[in-house]
Amino acid sequence: MALQLQVQIGAPIASMVSGLISTSNQQRAAVCVKNSSRRSDRRPRIVVVAASLDAAGAVAAVGQVTEVNKDTFWPIVKSAGEKTVVLDMYTQWCGPCKVMAPKFKHLSQKYDDVLFLKLDCNQDNKALAKELGIKVVPTFKILKGGIVVKEVTGAKLDELVIAIETTRSSSR
Repeated sequence: MALQLQVQIGAPIASMVSGLISTSNQQRAAVCVKNSSRRSDRRPRIVVVAASLDAAGAVAAVGQVTEVNKDTFWPIVKSAGEKTVVLDMYTQWCGPCKVMAPKFKHLSQKYDDVLFLKLDCNQDNKALAKELGIKVVPTFKILKGGIVVKEVTGAKLDELVIAIETTRSSSR
């Protein structure tokens, strides 16, 4: 995943600085910094002009649960093709979500032909959660070919397993 930022710095130095920055979660950001040549202001000021996230390189692997967000969800789902994708939509404060988390992880290890994703429905991901039509947590969305084909609401492991099984066995 590459985060591209264009920033403008007001400073008396007229130069161009380019580089790579490693962030805390090991994402790399390409940074281009341009200093202005104004002499009236000697203190550097950073102003973000544009920022874009290229999540085309976002990957998820079978046999594990991958945490996604508003920027990585759709690229991962699209790259899955016709593979079944199960999304756990949860919140940090939800008790039933916490109960389902280890069970969801176990399912990810059981079904090696299914992609398991988790989305924290916090403020940052609110737009995606709304787009996916979440009303309660936990909600499990099962996708195939980039389309939601089944939904299980609540901490209902048996219903989730049935939904996964039927989606896996269907041609679409």
